[in-house]
Amino acid sequence: MKLIVYYLVFMVVGDLSAYFLGLITERTFGSQPRLIVFLTLYFLFLWLAWLLAVWVTQPKPALVSTESV
Repeated sequence: MKLIVYYLVFMVVGDLSAYFLGLITERTFGSQPRLIVFLTLYFLFLWLAWLLAVWVTQPKPALVSTESV
């Protein structure tokens, strides 16, 4: 469950970033470069959000005691 929540949070942040960077690109260069920038960033953030979500929710290794009883 945590994995999905983290993925959705990272995706929302990524989508908003792609949207606003697309807007900046549109105002600077026009509408066609905006589409290219937005789609590239959108799919990049899909991939990065998944990697980050898996990394954040990955179980931590247990500490192994080297002392003998």
